[in-house]
Amino acid sequence: MPRPLDGVTVVTLEHAIAAPFCTRQLADLGARVIKIERPGSGDFARAYDTRVDGLSSHFVWTNRSKESLTLDVKHPAAADVLARLLEGADVLVQNLAPGAAARLGLSYEALRARHPRLIVCDISGYGEDGPYRDRKAYDLLIQSESGFVSVTGTPESPAKAGCSIADIAAGMYAYTSILAALLQRQSTGEGSHIDVSMLESMVEWMGFPMYYAFDGAAPPPRAGAAHATIFPYGPFQAGDGRAVMLGLQNEREWAVFCRVVLQQPELATDPRFDANPKRVAQRDALRALIEAAFVPLSAEQVRQRLDEAQIANASVNAMQDVWAHPQLKARERWTPVDTPAGPVPALLPPGRSSAFAPRMDAVPALGQHTDALLRELGCSPDTVAALRADGAI
Repeated sequence: MPRPLDGVTVVTLEHAIAAPFCTRQLADLGARVIKIERPGSGDFARAYDTRVDGLSSHFVWTNRSKESLTLDVKHPAAADVLARLLEGADVLVQNLAPGAAARLGLSYEALRARHPRLIVCDISGYGEDGPYRDRKAYDLLIQSESGFVSVTGTPESPAKAGCSIADIAAGMYAYTSILAALLQRQSTGEGSHIDVSMLESMVEWMGFPMYYAFDGAAPPPRAGAAHATIFPYGPFQAGDGRAVMLGLQNEREWAVFCRVVLQQPELATDPRFDANPKRVAQRDALRALIEAAFVPLSAEQVRQRLDEAQIANASVNAMQDVWAHPQLKARERWTPVDTPAGPVPALLPPGRSSAFAPRMDAVPALGQHTDALLRELGCSPDTVAALRADGAI
């Protein structure tokens, strides 16, 4: 079946996570993604680790279904190669250092006259203007700058997220903005410029804690894996030492929890705990009561009681538990994807569609498609050999 972005060509000057994550989503939908990489070393995320049969975990995650073209974009011959690539491109994505794309003549303003249908998406830490425009930005720095770190962790110590959420946020806003721009181009016939800021992406995700702290009010307290403003909501230890994650949303559920799960119905009307603000204020005392009731029970038995009471709950899974998750297995969400080190399992994109199957092609080796792409652009074998001898590719 045809895919939504079949026939769309994306040229990307990308590294690390935000832009590669964006363009991988486009490739999932059928777009042809041509990834330009530095000769010899490539996207520096290739060298982050060697955890996937010698390959980088970050790179394998964000770069399937792409074509890798090595090109030294500062080499005098690179401008002609880039110009040829852009003649057939629908989208240009870049997350180079601040100002680097403009110095290469790849700003939207520089390209618009020659490529009026081209969509240019710039991903940066802080956006194309403002006093922070030229600051370098990495995921942890944006987690901190956006206030995320201030509300995450324990009362004693703030913490970052365990994955690159600032990069993911920016990558997803770039992805959805490009889809919107492609739709708009269908009616206007014109391309557009998209300016995605990692800071703005993360601040959007911080909407709840920001409004909670509106007009100088106190922010949500750091509560570890528990909910900052609802209780009981978070991890609780069972008698076998394993944790169970559970969450209550209202007073009806609190009464059922007391009767069925704790088997102490009188707690529901205890004046210390008969409203959520009181339970939050008395969370330490209530936690002790809950975990005392769980001492005779295994984590599985606790979850059985929670299911009987129709109280939301979950296992506190480690990575190996997720690889083997029965729900993902039952829904057949894993599929093999080729890599230079052999096939590895990959999660099919969220959003299972009856209309098409996502593209799940190989993770490319560095420069794997260079010769073929240059031939496609009209370069002769002698020209390709000369570019390679000169260090341009």
